[in-house]
Amino acid sequence: MPKRAVLLVNLGSPDSTSVPDVRRYLREFLGDERVLDVPGPLRWLILEAFILPTRPKRTAHAYSKVWTPGGSPLIATTESVRQKLTQALGGAAPLRAAMRYGNPSIASAVATLVKEGCDEVLLFPQYPHYAMASWETVVVRVYEEAARQAPSMRVSCVQPFFGDPDYIAMLHAVAAPQLSTPYDHLLFSYHGIPERHLRKADSSHAHCLVVADCCTTCSPAHSTCYRAQCLRTTSEFARRAGLDPAKYSVSYQSRLAGEPWLQPFTDVELERLPKAGVKRLLIMCPSFLTDCLETLEEISMAGRETFLDAGGEQFEKISCPNDHPAFIDFLANRVRKWLNPGTL
Repeated sequence: MPKRAVLLVNLGSPDSTSVPDVRRYLREFLGDERVLDVPGPLRWLILEAFILPTRPKRTAHAYSKVWTPGGSPLIATTESVRQKLTQALGGAAPLRAAMRYGNPSIASAVATLVKEGCDEVLLFPQYPHYAMASWETVVVRVYEEAARQAPSMRVSCVQPFFGDPDYIAMLHAVAAPQLSTPYDHLLFSYHGIPERHLRKADSSHAHCLVVADCCTTCSPAHSTCYRAQCLRTTSEFARRAGLDPAKYSVSYQSRLAGEPWLQPFTDVELERLPKAGVKRLLIMCPSFLTDCLETLEEISMAGRETFLDAGGEQFEKISCPNDHPAFIDFLANRVRKWLNPGTL
């Protein structure tokens, strides 16, 4: 019988909040051709001449605001998920966790699986939506490393689950306590991507950002369209939670300057909403399964300040799934289906 294992892969964090560690992390992250997708020489110039001389210091300061005694919140929470999922599965398969950038690396995780004699692996990217800069880069990197270290290893991959009823039910279970409290508006804040990534992911080059209402007009392009998948998650969640269409909206955070990114921008919405009469705001970030710098510092700290300074009175962020029991159950059920196909 083949020995099976599960590999959870998340984004990653620097090893510490020191500027050198953050610079090393940003060099790996932004040096990824699927993140900064320009020709190699230009990518090197942008990184070395414009980003790395100044940004690591600012990013290190931001990380220092959310760092925990156990280190990076993303890495600590991912490890907690791994441990709780191992318990939920009763040891049915070894579980390893890795980061696309930083440590523990994908290369080291694959090496461990090889050493343990695992010849079938379920890759579970910790991203509900497809994007070349998140889901795709994880999958490509794992397959490359598996081919290099263990050509006979069979790797299966969990596809983006943005509209999976079990995923939507899990999100609702996490958010339900706060949704039961009084609020004026719920903002779904997704990680932003450049518009050109949508065009690049559309193999037809004739639908995304070309067809009117492209995200709601049925097309095969939606299988790799990040925005269409985010809107699908939103609509399915709203239906399950019974949300009033007038009381929720979508925005995109974490943009870089210099080119068109998905709009509306979260920081702009946080300034606009109080002026539109929203005083009590709930915000959730469904593209993140684990709270990290972008949710803890950018939203819970900077975003809160922006909203309150603009005239808002109550700001509450709904936690990411993290290691919530409902999320562990969601993961466990997916793994069980892989281990025992046809039994669930």
